[in-house]
Amino acid sequence: MHAVAVFFYRGGPHAASARDACVAAIALGHNRVPPGPLGEIMLRTGFLPGTLPSDPMPLFEKWFLGARKDKVQPNPDAMVIATATPDGYPSARVVLCKKLIVDPGYVVFFTNYDSRKGAELAANPRAAAVLHWDALGRQVRLEGPIVRSPPAESDEYFASRALDSRIGAWASLQSQPLDSRATLLKRVAAEAARFGTSVPRPPHWGGYRLWPEVLELWIEGTFRVHDRARWNRQLEPVGDTGFKAGPWHATRIYP
Repeated sequence: MHAVAVFFYRGGPHAASARDACVAAIALGHNRVPPGPLGEIMLRTGFLPGTLPSDPMPLFEKWFLGARKDKVQPNPDAMVIATATPDGYPSARVVLCKKLIVDPGYVVFFTNYDSRKGAELAANPRAAAVLHWDALGRQVRLEGPIVRSPPAESDEYFASRALDSRIGAWASLQSQPLDSRATLLKRVAAEAARFGTSVPRPPHWGGYRLWPEVLELWIEGTFRVHDRARWNRQLEPVGDTGFKAGPWHATRIYP
């Protein structure tokens, strides 16, 4: 009689013999798809290449554009941004990744510069970010310095936003105390009356560029045997809005 091992994954508990588990593990190591539930998950999510690419950004872009095209979740461009004060107190929130530039390699999001994240980034201009597509079993992690977008980039995106969103950017004193929602609605009405349909970008609102020094790609695997790799590079500041990037160095890591 074979011993029975019980494994859990998103679909619930599944039983497999110890021998089958070993066969599956060997198949994972050779990028072959075993039969059964494990194989179904592996076919859905794929593998990282056996030989890791020298630059992870094209694969990141492929995942990102695919998630947006297939609309795998309401906001496939949702990205968690974590910042910290100079003395190490962290905070995190969800923003939208609005641009992914493969070369030279950075992502862009937009927000209120006077918000809590804006204040923390002014004092400690580094951040970590995560994009997680649960339906695809994929995740991307980024870590690196952040700089403000050039004004032209912020102007262009702000002009593309819905009118009500542009008015809201003026009305909301993001992260500041608010005595009631009625006060906020009065501010929205006042800004709408002031600007009409011609709403310029507020000076306190614009983009940030996150330049990853570290980028990690993760693919879900059954039995928690995930596929995971990390890339590192060095960045040399160039002016106020960019960096000169060195080559990426790839390392496959344990999940």
